[in-house]
Formats: sequence, C-alpha cells, structure tokens
Amino acid sequence: MKILLLSDTHSHIDEQILKHAASADEVWHAGDVGSLGVTDQLQKVSRLRAVFGNIDSHEIRKEFPLHQQFNIEGIKVWMTHIGGYPGRYTKDVREGMKLHQPDLFICGHSHILKVMRDSTHNLLHMNPGAIGIHGFHAKRTMLQFEINNSKIENLMVIDLGKRGKLK
Repeated sequence: MKILLLSDTHSHIDEQILKHAASADEVWHAGDVGSLGVTDQLQKVSRLRAVFGNIDSHEIRKEFPLHQQFNIEGIKVWMTHIGGYPGRYTKDVREGMKLHQPDLFICGHSHILKVMRDSTHNLLHMNPGAIGIHGFHAKRTMLQFEINNSKIENLMVIDLGKRGKLK
C-alpha cells in the first residue's frame, strides 16, 4: 500500500501535489488543511484520511476529526495535528500513548520534517513538514512510503522546493 503523507497545506493545492496524490493508494493529511477545496481535490484522485488543525474552520472540523486512529495492513496508526515529538509529546498524546500504543504516530503543525524512532513507545514518529506556500518553513515537503506485510518501507522525502516558489 503506497501512502502520501502531507500537512499544513494552508489552503494551497497544486498540480505537483495532486500528481503525487494520484499515484498513492491513500493520502493522509495531518491537519491545517485551510480550505475544503484542498481535500475535495485530493479526494478526486485518491482515498483520503485527514485530521483538522489549529487554523482550520468549523466547516473543516465538522468534516474531519482531531485524531484518526486506525489499523492498516497490520500497522496501528495514530494521526493528529499537534502532537509533539518523542520525549516532548503534548500532555494528551503522552496519556493517549499508553491507551492506544500505535506503531506509527503522525503529526504536523511544526512545519519541520522529522522522521524518528521512539524507543520508549516502540513506534515510528513522522512529521511531513509543510507543503503549503504560507508559513515559516523554508522548503515544501511531503513523505511517501509503503506499508508491506506489516512493515513501513521505501520511505522517501518529496521536496517541492522553496516555500515561495512553485516548481
């Protein structure tokens, strides 16, 4: 199963994003969607799972939850927008880790691309950075990976260049 993971579109969608989305089995959006037009476009080309972020309107919050917790291909996933990092999780995430025990924890919000193991909770942590053109990030990034036989494989960073410039 091929996954495209993105976050912090802040109402921006373009052909480069949609091209990668169309080649994925599923697209996961880790919040700060900005506009339902973004998710409408993504849903036209792939199956979408999304959460709302702190900038998202009431309309988006009605459409998507704060947390997505699901099992896929033998991997237990928890996706939210504001979650922190291993050793620095938010209070609600720290408490939830004991209950949910995910294999893969995904968040956005920081606009900083990070993929790291969390040995304390025995999971992989992913933040795809930000793919929108607004914010303090320098580069527009997404992550692509596969889930095969209960393993996360072929992880790749998709770099769409500097924030202010479209490729």
